[in-house]
Amino acid sequence: MKLLTEELKKILPRLYSQENDPDPVVHCKFFTPDSNWTWFVTEGEPDGDDFRFFGYVRGLEDEWGYFLLSELEAARGPLQLPIERDLHFKSGRFTDVVEAPG
Repeated sequence: MKLLTEELKKILPRLYSQENDPDPVVHCKFFTPDSNWTWFVTEGEPDGDDFRFFGYVRGLEDEWGYFLLSELEAARGPLQLPIERDLHFKSGRFTDVVEAPG
């Protein structure tokens, strides 16, 4: 599965464009099918030969941060399954698409 499509590249806001928005729009969701890691993408742009995302990451901790397409493509879960893009995810405000921590 292709994680970053041309369509997604076109709709993602550039990095820092939502930084003053307390409830930014989440445009895409990546996840590991064999663990509990999830990446909610709010922004992204090319970074050399790679693509840098910004978003909310749920894993060992829940935190905002940057991550690279190459890192997502190389990562594997405990059963060696690759990260996938949620094809059924509908973009929306952060508070609407990310369930409350806890």
